[in-house]
Amino acid sequence: MADRVRARIVEEGDRYLAMHRAGTLKDKKDLVLALGNKWYRLNALYKIKDKSGKVKTFRPNKQQRQRFIERHCRDVILKARQLGFTTFEMIDSLDDCLWTANFAAGCIAHTLVDAQDIFRNKIKFAYDQLRQSAAWQAIFQLIGLKMPAPKSDKGDSYVFDNGSSIRVSTSYRGGTLQRLHVSEFGKICRKFPDKAQEIVTGAFEAVGLGNQVTLESTAEGREGYFFDYCAIAQKLKEAGKTPTEMDWQFHFFPWWDEPAYRLDAAGVVIPSWLHDYFGELADKYGIKTTPEQQAWYAKKVETLKDDMKREYPSTPDEAFAQSVEGAYYLQQMRFLRKHGRITRRVQYNPSLPVITAWDLGMSDNMSIVFAQVVGREVHVIDYLEGSGEGLEFYADELRKKGYIYGAHYGPHDLAVRELGTGMARIDKAAEFGIRFEIVPRISNHAEGIEAVRQFLPLCWFAENPAQDEESEESGKKVGVDRLVDCLDNYRKDWDDRLGVYRSTPRHDWASHGAKAFETLARCGLFERATGAINTPPAANTSRGRARWGAHT
Repeated sequence: MADRVRARIVEEGDRYLAMHRAGTLKDKKDLVLALGNKWYRLNALYKIKDKSGKVKTFRPNKQQRQRFIERHCRDVILKARQLGFTTFEMIDSLDDCLWTANFAAGCIAHTLVDAQDIFRNKIKFAYDQLRQSAAWQAIFQLIGLKMPAPKSDKGDSYVFDNGSSIRVSTSYRGGTLQRLHVSEFGKICRKFPDKAQEIVTGAFEAVGLGNQVTLESTAEGREGYFFDYCAIAQKLKEAGKTPTEMDWQFHFFPWWDEPAYRLDAAGVVIPSWLHDYFGELADKYGIKTTPEQQAWYAKKVETLKDDMKREYPSTPDEAFAQSVEGAYYLQQMRFLRKHGRITRRVQYNPSLPVITAWDLGMSDNMSIVFAQVVGREVHVIDYLEGSGEGLEFYADELRKKGYIYGAHYGPHDLAVRELGTGMARIDKAAEFGIRFEIVPRISNHAEGIEAVRQFLPLCWFAENPAQDEESEESGKKVGVDRLVDCLDNYRKDWDDRLGVYRSTPRHDWASHGAKAFETLARCGLFERATGAINTPPAANTSRGRARWGAHT
């Protein structure tokens, strides 16, 4: 219903714009009606600087037009680069402030420099150009319209004499807003998780139910509020359900839908792997690209390389599949994907034993990797993660899977005796039929990370196993996809104060699966057979070396 109303506003606005361009919009009554139409105002009143620095009248592009018509009160926008959504949101918000009394709009940017740039070059520039336009001021005077003037323009904000205000900052808490836009929310969630939480608990709460909140960003890994909101909203959209005032509505704007992303194909060589990629887009998703689009993409990828799919995604899944900045296994995971090592072809082989590798994290977090040695390859066939349960629970889970187990590898802290019982967890596990081989402790994080980097090229991962669902019980998560997400997102910790990465890993949801996989990498499966893994002898177990030599 709301879409139809806005579509009519656009249709009516386009008629006035046609009159404007033809020079027939002169009658006072027509001018009043035209200026009462928001779409007309957005296309006629405001000036911007384009990418070359030239001043021109703002005209919403194809994607912005679609977003205007389809907007909800809570929108989450996953997009390709350079589609101008922040510019559109700021012009639209400024228009709200100028044409509605007592309207409060806010924008949150991920850095102070960006906040200052948004206010100066998008909001203030557009307002100054309109105020200094003799033609528009004459029209306003003709129809008896007084343009609101700023009572204050301090601190990257305007407070107008009609009671409205607009502000750009890196946070917002206190007061109330009728409209909030968060620019590059994915980046905020990745680099500044505490700030992201403050935005969710503070700024979002400042916007009344039914008023406008917009989140826009490129993808920044499969974690954080932005990823979660996109995933939930996308499922809602795919189910054909209408979002409530408390639901996010999902919008995706890919590179191939932007008319400007084209290049003369003459002389541009398309690599064979890109031909395969464009073929997959057509066969799998029905996305057909022209030679000009393919030429543009091919030249763009020469500069962006492996970041292309994140910056200019073709599908939502593709956007979030890219590894994040600061990830330890960035190159290795790209290698696996490039060579088709994450595939449905990898499945459990009943004729071979299954080995497990464990991580026992803080607060009873448990992660278990299930793998088989197949020739000179390691096939990762399953993964289990949970919290709040004892070893008896996981022993039961292992039995339910029906695998034939060859060995169980665990970290050094299994041998630590617990206070109170005086019993080590390795002994407790044995009572439930799990007999662990201990992988000794290493001296630093870098040693374990390097072991994984050398081990990953030997691995193949099952893709989308049938049991890859989150269980309601015990916070349990299963399936190799979850482990792949962990390896993609295991990264250096970020120092908010210095704005740099620390030399230590970030301890979060991804670290549990990554540490379990590190146990697998360091248990010595291939050291004798291939010499491919330069792990110290102390990191290997005698049982591990002897037991698996026959399978290499």
